[in-house]
Amino acid sequence: MLDRRSNELWIAFLLIGCITVVYMTAVVLLGSIPAASDFFGHSMGAVGLLLMLMTETLYSLRKRRGSVRWGRTADWLKFHIITGLVGPYLALLHTSWKFNGLAGIVLLLTMIVVLSGFVGRYIYTAVPRTADGVEVEQAVIEEQIQKAQAELEELLIDQDASTRQAVYRAAGLGAASPASESQVLSRVFTGWRQQQEWRTLRAGLKHLDMTQVRHLSSLVERRRNLARQMNSILAVRKLLAVWHTVHIPIGLALFLSAFIHVGAAIYFATLLR
Repeated sequence: MLDRRSNELWIAFLLIGCITVVYMTAVVLLGSIPAASDFFGHSMGAVGLLLMLMTETLYSLRKRRGSVRWGRTADWLKFHIITGLVGPYLALLHTSWKFNGLAGIVLLLTMIVVLSGFVGRYIYTAVPRTADGVEVEQAVIEEQIQKAQAELEELLIDQDASTRQAVYRAAGLGAASPASESQVLSRVFTGWRQQQEWRTLRAGLKHLDMTQVRHLSSLVERRRNLARQMNSILAVRKLLAVWHTVHIPIGLALFLSAFIHVGAAIYFATLLR
């Protein structure tokens, strides 16, 4: 069974909105932007670093320990995404909007890691996965494709041959070669173009009421998406391998810089007093 619930971004943005309200309240009460060295600024930095550490470690540990049953991998991935957005936002607020020195380097690396995370999520969601985050086997996708195709044929039985062939093409029927890496990355634009073409084709359908047209539209989209996912599996695996090669070293560089920054802050703010 596929897991289609992707609410982690909404949760992250909701938390960021709440944090923004608290931050703006602090600005009004203090009469200025909270300094990084103040209690409020330190608190944001500490919580932000803790969340970023959780982002870096917890999901990786769960993924590598497949025999351990402490939550679904997919849920830990969602938690990984939420903390990976909220933590850097707190780190940004901690800077007091001053980006000079090592703090600026840490923030730059943080932004690169966050953007890289969005790219990784986009690639990751190009193929269907189970509720545990496991990639769905090709045989399961093929079975779903055959089911959607049978429903399409039944619904189009009263249409003329040219219309049926046009709908079949829109649904991605026919032989297709494996997708390239560029096709996986551009799937949003390709999907938008296909939706425009389908709207034009849908207007010429005959003998179908609105309910049937909506059902047919849903079938065409499902059949097309399944075909795309089926053809994208190999390309997605290659892209994820490249992405890990880039994302992990940048993440390690980020945390090395962050720990140096924390150590320097403790040294100059506490030990030299």
